[in-house]
Amino acid sequence: MLRHLLLAAAGSDRLGRLVSSAPVSKNVAARFVAGDDVDEALRTGRALADDGLTLTFEHLAAETRSAEEAVAVRDEYRGLLGRLKGAGLTPAGEVSVKLSALGQRLDEAMAHEHAHAICAAAAEAGTTVTLDAEDHTLTDSTLEILTELRKDYPGTGAVLQAYLRRTEGDCRELAAAGSRVRLCKGAYAEPESVAFQSPLDIDKSFVRCLNVLMSGEGYPMIATHDPRLIAIAEDRARWFDRTADEYEFQLLHGVRVEEQARLAAGGSVVRVYLPYGTQWYGYVMRRLAQRPGNVAVLGRALLGR
Repeated sequence: MLRHLLLAAAGSDRLGRLVSSAPVSKNVAARFVAGDDVDEALRTGRALADDGLTLTFEHLAAETRSAEEAVAVRDEYRGLLGRLKGAGLTPAGEVSVKLSALGQRLDEAMAHEHAHAICAAAAEAGTTVTLDAEDHTLTDSTLEILTELRKDYPGTGAVLQAYLRRTEGDCRELAAAGSRVRLCKGAYAEPESVAFQSPLDIDKSFVRCLNVLMSGEGYPMIATHDPRLIAIAEDRARWFDRTADEYEFQLLHGVRVEEQARLAAGGSVVRVYLPYGTQWYGYVMRRLAQRPGNVAVLGRALLGR
């Protein structure tokens, strides 16, 4: 019940404006967000890279409502990639992009064009782009754009959400040589007709999808903080004779930092997801929904502790 309430709150523009404008809410955002701007994100990223971690940067933006806003997001990413290269944070640092921020709901061709420009900037910087997943209504469009982008930039990554009933099939389609797939549980409010609802069913789907990816020829990127699923992923990597550089773990900035260090110390590739920007409300609420125990973090922040 709490998860559904938090996900509903994440989609409320009115509540987002109220929460984001409250000074104490910055304490919540600071737990999960690397900063308001590129400079702060780069400082955070440099410290993590010095500890042997790899990085994914994402610019947090509201869903784009005009062509001009889509251009601004495209240019933000191109500037970010130039800064990453200049700071020596590539290829260890890549970027993650939501196609909706590039105008996907307005014009798919426009979003594809902007994503292509970002992929070109990433190639120039010596790194890669991953197309982030959103709600199920955009999945087909996102995967179609991914297919087109990979014709010129085959390293472009995909994100698949295990709670969607279709995802095991999508994993089979994408578990090919050269393919990069980030597998996560999912972080949007979805109807039962398209998504598993119970935590147990979502976990079972995650493991089925994990088996497909680990047994395939692609590069699995396992995005979870669940200790059981991490242990299963380690077991499957051994079962399918994958070396440490043939898959990676991805964890969010500010979540299970000790586990990040443990996995890295054991020789695993560990990528930390580093979002930045002022439009953090929806992202933070979805993180709280993924782990309702994190609501305690919200309470402490609101109390200034």
